[in-house]
Amino acid sequence: MEKKSLSETRDFIRSRRKDDVHVLALQAGKYPQVDMQEAVIQIAGWQIAEKKIPSWASTEGIRYPQHLSMEQCSSEITARYKALLVEGDTFADLTGGFGVDCSFIARRFLHAHYVERQETLCKLASHNFALLGLGHIEVHHADGIAYLQQIAPVDCLYLDPARRDSQGGKTVAISDCEPDVSELESLLVEKGKRVMIKLSPMLDIALAMQELKHISQVHIVAVNNECKELIILLEKQREGCSEYANKEVVISCEQIVNNLLTKPFSFTLEEERNAFCEYADRLGKYLYEPGAALLKAGPYRLLASRYGVKKLHPNSHLYTSDTLVDFPGRSFQIEAVSGFGKKELKAFLQGIGKANLTIRNFPSSVAELRKKLKVKEGGDIYLFATTLKEGEKVLIKCVK
Repeated sequence: MEKKSLSETRDFIRSRRKDDVHVLALQAGKYPQVDMQEAVIQIAGWQIAEKKIPSWASTEGIRYPQHLSMEQCSSEITARYKALLVEGDTFADLTGGFGVDCSFIARRFLHAHYVERQETLCKLASHNFALLGLGHIEVHHADGIAYLQQIAPVDCLYLDPARRDSQGGKTVAISDCEPDVSELESLLVEKGKRVMIKLSPMLDIALAMQELKHISQVHIVAVNNECKELIILLEKQREGCSEYANKEVVISCEQIVNNLLTKPFSFTLEEERNAFCEYADRLGKYLYEPGAALLKAGPYRLLASRYGVKKLHPNSHLYTSDTLVDFPGRSFQIEAVSGFGKKELKAFLQGIGKANLTIRNFPSSVAELRKKLKVKEGGDIYLFATTLKEGEKVLIKCVK
């Protein structure tokens, strides 16, 4: 059997990193001196990193793990956002993983600790941190919870609990994650002046606020209108403020568009409960759809109050106005409105072969309605199927 060459494998990775890894995997026999299994892992990892962690992909020599770790790691843009939330002298990441979050957050601290149970990931982290100029991060091959129990208090602790069950399915409840931070909360706030926890964007915020007793802030991060992360900050002084209804917990909806952080929408639940929300008797000239982070957080009354727009219906999370406002989401100009009578609808759809279809508080799915309307996906026209104030079902034609 021909001996694999480390230098030839590295050269192969460098020269073929834009190739299809599935094709390369079948060509191992053509390159006997190349460790093709390693090459495929590194090329696949680089291809993901080029989009997800561009500063790592542009650093020569970075080594990548198996696909699952790459799939689960944070993107650079969300890691940079988390780094803005904390700073101090000492930091510890108890669920190190591939180390992306640790690498960006650690830059805000003088001393940092990366803790990970998988030895392979620890070796990769040591190698990559050195290349990235992060010599102040100490790598620990250890169980994060065992490490937590014996460390001296630090300025910031970070956890990204695994969100998969034993069968490999995704989980969204705090108690289904590993580790279960609700059980560890008292110890976490004893050992960390501030504790940052990254959770599934699908997690029920109300449930999280009930389960965790020391929440000071909640951040919902959307990238290009897709919810990516739910970040919760814990601080010990929050003891006794355990209810989701606690008016002092600030919820920040953060929307990153084309790598730029837009102005956040921050609120408390007390503000939302007390906000005046006016409902529209008719559709105005413009239609507004809240961004993904806002739809997740639900400050629906406050959106109407703060932006001077009118909500279409208590459960239709769309807004309208006669004057264009700088709304935190998508804004459209309304061109026509139709009910669902056969003749009315036929006239309304005349000439619309393609459209982007959205449903809000409407009894059909997008697929069902698209089939009924016989309208293909795409184009510059936007159709919203929704319910108005008095319960009337309508189809609204818009352009951006």
